[in-house]
Amino acid sequence: MSDGTLEDEPEACRADDHVSDVADGCGCTEIWEHLSERRGQADD
Repeated sequence: MSDGTLEDEPEACRADDHVSDVADGCGCTEIWEHLSERRGQADD
């Protein structure tokens, strides 16, 4: 039985997948930079 944590969800369904490769402890600026870089790569 699942306890409802994110770790129990399949990788494709995880709500935090878009920040999965951001290091723990990063601040808002680093997260926004990461998301911007991902968005730029998707546009290419």
